Amino acid sequence: MTDKDKKLIDDFFEGRNDLAEIFKQAAQQQIEDDGFTERVMQNLPETKTVTVRRLSRLWSLFCILMGVGLFFAFGGWQVLQGLFYGGLRMLLGWLEVLAITAPTTEININLWVVLLVVAFVIVFLPYQTYRKLSATL
Repeated sequence: MTDKDKKLIDDFFEGRNDLAEIFKQAAQQQIEDDGFTERVMQNLPETKTVTVRRLSRLWSLFCILMGVGLFFAFGGWQVLQGLFYGGLRMLLGWLEVLAITAPTTEININLWVVLLVVAFVIVFLPYQTYRKLSATL
C-alpha cells in the first residue's frame, strides 16, 4: 500500500474512530493454528517453474496457430476486406452527401473545416488522451 492510499484510508476513517479502532485491532490480531499453515505448505507438491513455463508457451503457441488456421479456414480475410471496403464506401458516401448538401443549407459550412475537425477528432484527440494517461500512470 502506498502512502497516498494510506492517507486516503486514514482520511476516510477520520470521523469514524470506532470503526478505525476495530479495523486496527482486526489487522493486528493473530490466530493460532498450531503449525497448521507450515504443515500445509510443506505438503504442497513442488512445481518446476521451467516445466510450467514451457507448457504455458506451448499452449499459447497451439492456441495462436489454431486461431490463425481457423481464421483462414473460415474466410476471415474476406470478412476483413468486406468490412474495410464497406466502411470506406460508407465514409465516401457520407462525404459526398456532405459536399452536395453543405452549400444548400442556410448555415455557411466550409467543407475543409469540417474535414479538418473530423481529422482532429479521429487522430489528435486520441493521441493526446493516450499521452496524458501514460504520463499519469
